[in-house]
Amino acid sequence: MADRKDWVLAAALVAGMSYYADYWLAIEGPAAVLWKGSGVALLALWAALHARGADGRAIAAVLGLGAAGDMLLETHGLTVGALAFLAGHVLAVRLYLRHGAGPLPLLAGNAVGIALLAALLSGAGDGALGIAVYALGLGAMEGAAWTSRFPRRTVGLGAVLFVVSDLLIFARQGALAESVLPGLLIWPTYFAGQALIAWGVVTTLAKGQRG
Repeated sequence: MADRKDWVLAAALVAGMSYYADYWLAIEGPAAVLWKGSGVALLALWAALHARGADGRAIAAVLGLGAAGDMLLETHGLTVGALAFLAGHVLAVRLYLRHGAGPLPLLAGNAVGIALLAALLSGAGDGALGIAVYALGLGAMEGAAWTSRFPRRTVGLGAVLFVVSDLLIFARQGALAESVLPGLLIWPTYFAGQALIAWGVVTTLAKGQRG
């Protein structure tokens, strides 16, 4: 019989995947905000239920900040939401560094490359600097996830999908302003990325604890 943890994960996937329908429904108000945040919030709860040490608590906190970012984007705008995500990226980098991420010059180069790409895609003018600063954290997270000992097929791929989602958000302001692709792809790439990261980190930590 499935235990509580299994049901929390199942609820997270249902909540996160179903939110894609809001692209067409365009629901507004508190219910929509809670719906948007519920998928990753439940992933954070699932990770917390599995946590048996600092690393388990760290990935739960990373996901919790992601859920906060999802909701703050809707209630307080892009800058405040991005700060919550950036805090999550910093925590994630620390976690991945404890699990073999590196070398640091490669991580720095990857972060700078993604920051420049984000700024160029956004066409944001004066706002490009803020986007680049956020994207430095995003790129550091992705590079650290990819080079860590966590599985690339889950954690590494999830981090890449997270980057793709954010780049689409920035491109929607500039290079792809007239395209329907960002609206169609931002949420599925983002939530799939978060789910893969959660699954990969949590299950890998659990195997290490059993060993």
